[in-house]
Amino acid sequence: MWRDATAAARAAEKDGTTMQGRIVVARATGDILRDKYKATIQAGHHRIIADEAPQLGGADTGPSPYELLLSGLAACTLITLRMYADRKQWAIDSLHVELRYTREAAIARIDRTIIVSGAIGEAERTRLAEIAEKTPVTLTLKSGVAIETQLQAGG
Repeated sequence: MWRDATAAARAAEKDGTTMQGRIVVARATGDILRDKYKATIQAGHHRIIADEAPQLGGADTGPSPYELLLSGLAACTLITLRMYADRKQWAIDSLHVELRYTREAAIARIDRTIIVSGAIGEAERTRLAEIAEKTPVTLTLKSGVAIETQLQAGG
């Protein structure tokens, strides 16, 4: 029965919704074997290796989990700004983003610097900064997200 429900849920995802009526925005799976902290992640049809640095017991064969988190924010920031600039037909040659995740006591923070190259004015730069604060991943991180965990026995 569980397999039937899972198959039905996956089939429902193809049309953009789950059986609970929620929209599936992204899906990923992951596996880790006995290679210390090397995790294999499948995101869509892309395979990603994640790992920890040697000082944390890993082999540094891929980005750390926090580096992957920042990578998602970087990608969303750059893609959203490029889409907006293209729609406005602004002459932007390139966009570059630098991100840093820090913690001080119990307070976490992400600092983001965006470098824009091209012939645009101050008003356009100001608008890009406003748009950066409204990208989907930015809003998700700022609002928090509920995480529901289920543990199942493996075979």
